Amino acid sequence: MRFCDLIDAVRRQPEVTIPAEWGQGRASFGGLVAALQFEVMRTRVPAERPVRSLAITFVGPVEPEVPVSFEVEVLREGKAVIQVLGRAVQNGQVVTMVQGSFGASRLSEVAVAAYPAPEMKHWDDCQELPYIKGVTPEFMRHLAMRWSVGGMPFTGIQSRLMGGWVRLRGDVKEEPVNEAHLLALVDAWPPALLPYLKKPAPGSTLTWTIEFVQPLHDLSTLDWCQYLADIEYAADGYGHVAAKLWSAKGELIAMSRQTVTIFA
Repeated sequence: MRFCDLIDAVRRQPEVTIPAEWGQGRASFGGLVAALQFEVMRTRVPAERPVRSLAITFVGPVEPEVPVSFEVEVLREGKAVIQVLGRAVQNGQVVTMVQGSFGASRLSEVAVAAYPAPEMKHWDDCQELPYIKGVTPEFMRHLAMRWSVGGMPFTGIQSRLMGGWVRLRGDVKEEPVNEAHLLALVDAWPPALLPYLKKPAPGSTLTWTIEFVQPLHDLSTLDWCQYLADIEYAADGYGHVAAKLWSAKGELIAMSRQTVTIFA
């Protein structure tokens, strides 16, 4: 089932069953879970108030092939900003929580340009992490990542930086990119700590904050986006990673921060 099919399904009914092909170990792909929850939250907010930031906590694994419902509560509605809380519930338990801040634009004397995108090799010159059934996570059949900076997981390459190019792959429906797509593109990348390891070990996101540059740039689901993660600190089985996503033209799209756990 394609990404667009799952998004369409949750727009019709806020309960879906995520197929095993979107799995990530014993859980469903977190970027997809966050995207589905966001889409339901989006229905409760006027279109003129775009999402500014999301704070996501993965409370527990979302099992594939088991129905999960997406609940929404509007916490406060102000003149410009609406605070919304989303809960993904499975088997009677909260498995993911998302707090979203949606805010209308307003006049301001402050305008600071984003830092430029880093220089990277063209995506055609970068190695793609292949989807290998039984080896790589199942969801990777739907997302393509091409490495330009740092090492791939479990290669023993110790670099604070990791990144390259990312987009949807497979039978992709061409449509404008929205925030749900961006959640999947950013979270597709493995924890930036994994290249430090020389053999496979589990790693996952514990908490995730992502901020969006509004209005969104005019991108298609067939376009490549540029990603770069920076490990700011790691110890005791936890890592703190900041990342950014840009368009191929170097336009800043989103800023991400994750606390990741690693079992090695």
